[in-house]
Amino acid sequence: VEDATAPGGARVLEQSDGAGDEARLCVLLADAPVARDVRVAVSCQPLDGRLDRSAGLVFRAVDDRNHYVVRANLLEKDVRLYRCVDGVREDLAAWEQRLAKGRWHRLEAEIRGDRIVVRWNGEVVIETTDATFTEAGRAGLWTKADSVTRFDDLRIEPLD
Repeated sequence: VEDATAPGGARVLEQSDGAGDEARLCVLLADAPVARDVRVAVSCQPLDGRLDRSAGLVFRAVDDRNHYVVRANLLEKDVRLYRCVDGVREDLAAWEQRLAKGRWHRLEAEIRGDRIVVRWNGEVVIETTDATFTEAGRAGLWTKADSVTRFDDLRIEPLD
């Protein structure tokens, strides 16, 4: 869709179907690059959602049911890191703070070996380790439930 306020240009990707239920997880994976150590970043703007108002990044993805995901949720007022195994999410770490609505934000995840660092608007908000997914994988975008979210300027940078 067109969005003149987008940081990277006037055209953005929008998850606009706000009719999803609590169980719906939307994953969009890029075909390339496939990398083990990677930095993934996106500008995001969660716009609406009664059940959920989130934007996220997926990395080291084996497929849409097995990966790491970091997501920011304006309704829950937090940024959380999960591992998703066979479609079941498990919480790894969280940063809780009121997130500003109605503006663009920058979400970034970097993984090197088993070390994961998450940044929200340039600030490190999560640092942890996990060795669930150790092989190279794909990266992409994530939303949940009835979130209406815009994404711009996705960057996937291999570090290995």
